[in-house]
Amino acid sequence: MKILIVEPGKHPYEKEIEGTLKEMQEIVGGPIQAIYPFRDKVGVVCNDEGLLLRMPFNRKVDEDCCIFGTFFVCGLGAEDFTSLPEKLMEKYRQRFYSPQIYTTSGVYNIPPERYRLLMEKLGEWT
Repeated sequence: MKILIVEPGKHPYEKEIEGTLKEMQEIVGGPIQAIYPFRDKVGVVCNDEGLLLRMPFNRKVDEDCCIFGTFFVCGLGAEDFTSLPEKLMEKYRQRFYSPQIYTTSGVYNIPPERYRLLMEKLGEWT
């Protein structure tokens, strides 16, 4: 199944996966949670404990939802996750293209190089 992976500080990228629970958990770094913040037939799959585990801020998905840690976007079938259709792959690649940082004054887009330098300076880049 084709998915769009979004990691903190990086541009999104496409990946082909088998779609097993274990594989999805490896991508997000733990137990998965699916959210459905968009009208499109897509799921956003993230780590259910991303904030509790103090994973790095990744992206603001909508006004009420921020994701911490790596997540991926996939298509939705009748009862399961499916490949993300090419048209939606491009739409969400553009939607999440710019890495973001979270500050007390708001969320800001930042180029990956600047993100990396900032995290190195803060001692949070691994």
